[in-house]
Amino acid sequence: MALPSDPVMLLSVINLKLRDYYPTLDALCEDLDIDRESLCGRLAAIGYAYDPARNQFK
Repeated sequence: MALPSDPVMLLSVINLKLRDYYPTLDALCEDLDIDRESLCGRLAAIGYAYDPARNQFK
């Protein structure tokens, strides 16, 4: 799956997938073959971090 290059769109897509399809960030990354650290770094650049209790980037 090609992820959006725009970080705000990326945030939206990832949070939607976490909410509707995946119980954890690790499950999403494994299923979509996404590097977790790279994804977290891209979203950290716009001020978001993964909250495992809520299973979303906040």
